[in-house]
Amino acid sequence: MSRKKYRPWSPDQTYLLPPSAKDLLPADHFVFFVRDLLNELDMTPIVRAIQAKDPRGNRPYDPRLMLWILVYGYACGIHSSRKLEKATWEDLAFRVICGDSHPHFTTINEFRRTHRRAFSALFVGVLKLCQEAGMVKLGHVAIDGSKVKADASKHKASSHERLTKSERKLLAEVDELLDRSEREDADEDARFGVGRREFELPDELKGKQNRLATLKAASARLKQGAKESRAATLRENAAGLRERAEDAAPAEAKRKRTLADKAEAAAEDLDPRRDDDEPPAPPTALPTHRVLAKADGTPKPKQQVNFVDADSRLMKGRDGGFIQAYNAQIAVDEGHHVIVAEGVSNLAPDQKYLGPMVHRVIENTGQVPDIVTADAGYWSEAQVAAVEQTGTSLLVARRAGRATEREPPGGIGPPSEPLVGAEWMRWKMRQAPNRAVFKKRKSTVEPVFGNIKEARGFRQFSFRGLQAVAAEWSLICTVHNVLKLFRARKMALATA
Repeated sequence: MSRKKYRPWSPDQTYLLPPSAKDLLPADHFVFFVRDLLNELDMTPIVRAIQAKDPRGNRPYDPRLMLWILVYGYACGIHSSRKLEKATWEDLAFRVICGDSHPHFTTINEFRRTHRRAFSALFVGVLKLCQEAGMVKLGHVAIDGSKVKADASKHKASSHERLTKSERKLLAEVDELLDRSEREDADEDARFGVGRREFELPDELKGKQNRLATLKAASARLKQGAKESRAATLRENAAGLRERAEDAAPAEAKRKRTLADKAEAAAEDLDPRRDDDEPPAPPTALPTHRVLAKADGTPKPKQQVNFVDADSRLMKGRDGGFIQAYNAQIAVDEGHHVIVAEGVSNLAPDQKYLGPMVHRVIENTGQVPDIVTADAGYWSEAQVAAVEQTGTSLLVARRAGRATEREPPGGIGPPSEPLVGAEWMRWKMRQAPNRAVFKKRKSTVEPVFGNIKEARGFRQFSFRGLQAVAAEWSLICTVHNVLKLFRARKMALATA
C-alpha cells in the first residue's frame, strides 16, 4: 500500500524575487484602507511641526507611517507603544505597513505625545469623510459619558486634611533624623578628628525627604487649585450681581454693584489675572473640576489630589465602587453609530456637558441636529434653555430609570399655558413620537462604548494629564469612525 504524500513545504526556501506587500494580504484588507484614508487627510499641521525642527540629527519617520501604525494598532486593540513596536516585527499587517522600518517604542510614544493636538483635526477630517459618504444624518444624536480609568491608582490620592497631617509628621521625623545625624557626626569627629570622615546622608532620611517633597508638591497643587476655584466663583458671583443690578431699583442696584466690586477685588487678591487675559471660553469648552474652597481660598479638608496624575479624579464606577478616572463624552449619530463629537474632562457629573457637546456637534458637522437625547444625569434647566436656542429639539430624562411617561388615551394636546423648565420637558417626554425616539438612545450610544472598551480593549488611558488624555480619546474616537467608514464602503462595493 502506497503512503500518502504531503503537500510541498519548505520553510527555509528563499524567494527568487521578493514578494510585493500587496501579495501578502488580501486587496480588501483593512490595513490598505487605512493607508488610502490617511492619504486623503490633511497632514499639514504635523508636517509643519516636523519641518520646524533643526534639520540636523536623525532623520524622522514619515508622519503617514507613524499615523498608520497608531490608527491600525488602536483598531486592533494595541495601545502600548512597546507592543506596537513588537508588532512591527511579528505581525504581518504591521510588516506591510512598515516594510523594513521598525520605529522604536520611544519614537512611537514621542510622536503620539508631540502631535497630540493634531488628533482633534484628524477626528474632524474622518468625520467629514463619513458625512460625504452619507453616514451622518443628524436626525437623532445621543449623548452619553463613561468613566475611563486614569493611569494612576486611587490609592495614590490623598485629601488636603490628610496631606497636612502627613506633612507635619514627616517634618517632625526629618528634624529628628537630622538631629540624630548631627549627634552621630559630632561623635565621629571626636573619635576620628574633624573632617577625617565625610558626612553621608542616611538612606532613611533621603527617603523621608523625597516623600516630604512629593507631599509638598501635591499640597501646593491643591492649594493653587482652590485659589483659582474660589476666584472663579467670586468673579461669577460679581457678574451675576451686575446683571441683576440692571433691573433693580437705584438703591438696590448701587448695593449690588458695590458687592460686585468687593467680589472682584477679593478674586484679584486670590488669583491675579494678567493684563492680556485670555478671551472667554468658547461654548464648545468642556467644564473641568473645581477644588472646593473656603472663603479664604484654602481647600476644604476632604478635597483630594492624586500624586501620580493630578488632573484625574475619584469617580464612581458602574459597579458602585470608586476609581481614579476621567469622564469621557461622546455624541453618536443614530444612523451608522458614527461619533460626531467627543471630549474628555475631569468633572464627574454629566450635568454641565450637555451644552458644550451639542455645540461641538454643530461645529464639527456644520449642521444642527434635529433631536438630541440624553439621560437624567444631563438634566439642567440652564443647559437645556441654552441648547434649545440653537434650534435643536432636546429630550432629556427627568428621572433615572423612568425616562418617559405614558401618553394618556386621548393624546396630548397643546399646553393650556406656556410651560418652562422641567414642566416643559415633562410635557415633551409624554408625547408618543418623542418617547419612540428616546427609546433608541441606549441602542445608539451605549454600543459604541461597548465596542471601544470590550472589542478594542480600551479600558484605561495610557497618558497622564488632561490634555494628553483628551488627545488619546480623540484618537480612539477617530479609529471608531474609521472602522465604520471601512465597513460601509466594503458593503457598498459588495452590493454594487
